[in-house]
Amino acid sequence: MPSPKDKPNSIIDMLLGKTESKTVDSETLIQDVQRRIRDSLKNGYRYSRIADASEEFLRKHVYEQVEMAIIYVDLVGSTKLSLRLPPENLSVVISSFVQEMSYVISQCGGFVLKFSGDAVIGYFVGKGSSLQAADDAAGCAESMLMVVRDGINKILSKEDAELPELEIKIGIDFGANTVVQYGSDEKRSLVDLIGPSMNMAAKIQGLAKPNQIVIGKSVFDRLHPKVQEVFADITDNVNDWTYTSKDSNDLYRVFAYKK
Repeated sequence: MPSPKDKPNSIIDMLLGKTESKTVDSETLIQDVQRRIRDSLKNGYRYSRIADASEEFLRKHVYEQVEMAIIYVDLVGSTKLSLRLPPENLSVVISSFVQEMSYVISQCGGFVLKFSGDAVIGYFVGKGSSLQAADDAAGCAESMLMVVRDGINKILSKEDAELPELEIKIGIDFGANTVVQYGSDEKRSLVDLIGPSMNMAAKIQGLAKPNQIVIGKSVFDRLHPKVQEVFADITDNVNDWTYTSKDSNDLYRVFAYKK
């Protein structure tokens, strides 16, 4: 199976073609993933904590509204995994998955906000450019699919016949979110994001089929025209989708990545 790097309509390819240097080296990325997964299966969970700048960024913007692309990636069928796998295997698989998704977000220029069970939530600010943030998030989403398919699953299938291949769903939305601080301690109090695009990204993720990316119109409108071409409007084919645009009563359009 060809990797996204080889596909003519690859989001990653399109975005790299706009820049002088590669943001994501697909081959190295996959090799690193496979090495870490193989080591975790053999020796137990050995990931180190990701040195992510999210908390530092949020603390600089407490009580401010920041425009960003929110990405929400969720593992499909985790309940079945918990019933099928012994606790030690389940822990390694779930923990390795969320860490690998976090690495992808960081390497694509984004921030890892938090883990929520078997889901990872990240955000992209695009160095002040909403267009760059949307493009980066879309490229990150395709990288996630590639990492799961060509990195994680290749090792799971080789190392242990009892371990199932993983599937993911990804949702992305764009908008202004407020940075909140829970407590008075400026250095230790929990910081988080609250806003409509945070909620919408989770709802959009719920529309995705296994191994599919779905984005909101606010993201689609900001994508590079070449990247827009690989997304199709699926709004009219979605059952019970009643969410409207914030600026009108029109149905909020959603778009799926054409694999």
